[in-house]
Amino acid sequence: MDKWIEQCVGDDGIDRRGFLECMAWAGTGLVWTVGAGISGCAKFEEVADECKTGDFSFAQISDSHIGFSKEPNKDVTATLRAAIDKLNALKERPAFLLHTGDLTHLSKAEEFDTVAEILKGFKGGSTFFVPGEHDLYDDDERYLERYGKGTQGIGWQSFDYRGVHFVGLVNVMNHKAGKLGVLGQDQLDWLKNDVARLGDSTPIVVFAHVPLWTVYEKWGWGTKDSEQALALLKRFGSVTVLNGHVHQILQKVEGKVTFHTARSTAFPQPEPGKAESPGPIKNVAADKLKSVLGVTQVNHVENKKSLATIDSSLE
Repeated sequence: MDKWIEQCVGDDGIDRRGFLECMAWAGTGLVWTVGAGISGCAKFEEVADECKTGDFSFAQISDSHIGFSKEPNKDVTATLRAAIDKLNALKERPAFLLHTGDLTHLSKAEEFDTVAEILKGFKGGSTFFVPGEHDLYDDDERYLERYGKGTQGIGWQSFDYRGVHFVGLVNVMNHKAGKLGVLGQDQLDWLKNDVARLGDSTPIVVFAHVPLWTVYEKWGWGTKDSEQALALLKRFGSVTVLNGHVHQILQKVEGKVTFHTARSTAFPQPEPGKAESPGPIKNVAADKLKSVLGVTQVNHVENKKSLATIDSSLE
């Protein structure tokens, strides 16, 4: 076993200290397995063979902010295209794509048009969406007209793929700057009914825009009623929660639940509390920009209680 993987694995598969050590690799790409605990991790370029390919893989991108045209990225369409090109170039192409919100910057029709045109270039399967607050600036209808087919409420949804249950939640309804996200009782009731039929061993993947754990309350980086949602998923042996919104890789494990936030394809934001407020980090050199933007690939291996998550920059 690789030296770094050995340092990340305990006898019971859970080693908090080792996990934190492995998180240091997040800037260059990190592979880690999720479920009952942490069973391995490695640098992106040193992934164990079983993590490179699986029964299937899918990809996550987030926070494309099409329409944004300021420092540090005046061409966010180019970096979104770069993200799609990177996914298309993978030897094992993802079965489908999850976009965890803020497709656009101001929810204008022409911004949605640009997103749609670029994502047509993805050579994998379907793309599934949840909205970010920037996608609902004008009203809900423009987003729902394009991405609401087959969804509930303002866009929440679920689907099954090869034994894994995927749940897309919306926590940006009536979102205000600096305020925590909210799911709302209607969505929580729907979630309860949605997972009631599933066996405890079913792997669950939740994707939403705002993190379902409180990253930094002062900036609204969290979801007010996330504990109620997570309580409904407590009985499952493997729960992976994928979010965007914070434009950087952050990871956390609580029992059987692993939380993972993705980089943006548009611009980075400061670490929690390391600036007066969230927003684009402007002083990024042009030749360094792609190193702080990225995509996430997730591998699933049948009959294993784990998913392997691989972060890579656009560099």
